[in-house]
Amino acid sequence: MSYFENLKTFVRIYELGSMSAAARDQRISPAVASARISQLESHLGVRLFQRTTRSLTPTEQGRLFYDGACSVLEAVDSAEAEIGDVTNNPRGTLHIAAPLGVGRRLIAPNTPDFTKEYPLIDIRLRLSDRNIDLTAERLDVAFFLGQPADSNLRVRKIADCRRVLCASPDYIAEHGHPKSGAEIERGQHNCLNLRFPGAAEFQWELQTKSGPERFNVTGRLESDDGDVLTDWALSGAGIALKPVFEIADHLKSGALVQVVEDTPPLPVQMVCLYTHRRHQDPKARLFMDHMAERLARAIKQTDQT
Repeated sequence: MSYFENLKTFVRIYELGSMSAAARDQRISPAVASARISQLESHLGVRLFQRTTRSLTPTEQGRLFYDGACSVLEAVDSAEAEIGDVTNNPRGTLHIAAPLGVGRRLIAPNTPDFTKEYPLIDIRLRLSDRNIDLTAERLDVAFFLGQPADSNLRVRKIADCRRVLCASPDYIAEHGHPKSGAEIERGQHNCLNLRFPGAAEFQWELQTKSGPERFNVTGRLESDDGDVLTDWALSGAGIALKPVFEIADHLKSGALVQVVEDTPPLPVQMVCLYTHRRHQDPKARLFMDHMAERLARAIKQTDQT
């Protein structure tokens, strides 16, 4: 099994471009990761990476070996999946990604029940509001709000999520209660925005009497964490665009109030993303089935707030 572990470590170092990052991903020490690469290089009789104190880059032999190593790992995954399918006893590890709000409120609470039902399946849940690459990060399933840009991915729709523009009563008392997108586009209000590297310019798509329309918005506060935007809105710092399921309790208590009611945001789709190959894995299908039913029900309940 040591050669197989060496292959896994090599693939993650190649994909992440860092010995330490791959070690964290594999839950081993950098020293162990380095030793595994040395063992592979000794076995193959070639150098797989050029190492300096500041960088690590694959050699030509390393680039050639990567494709073959991936094929071996995928073949093992496929073989294990077929055994699980035949025995009705799925096993292995699922790597799942989700946005922070979705993961904390919907995915994480429903995961323990899944592992109780399928005790041979381990879950590795990664939460981030940043864009992710399923193939490069070797993810099995990713939950996503919106329309994915990668057309090569398979998409399973879970639900339409109602969204609102909201602010605290203190903010409204100080800055007024905007009723339409035109009012916030004039720059009279501080809009709280989700931003991460590579994000597009801020535009909020709102439903007007003549149909959907994009409004350019500005603000002095940005974050790559959606929950930070919620906290800022609660503190009276500005207006946030939020899925209702993330702020249902705050709307119910009155800590946040819906604004821009005349031109509300369009709903956003919640979907599962996966590659064609991952769809053949029964444990991935089981996880998507488990979550889809529970998430759709929870979103429907909060959307009625």
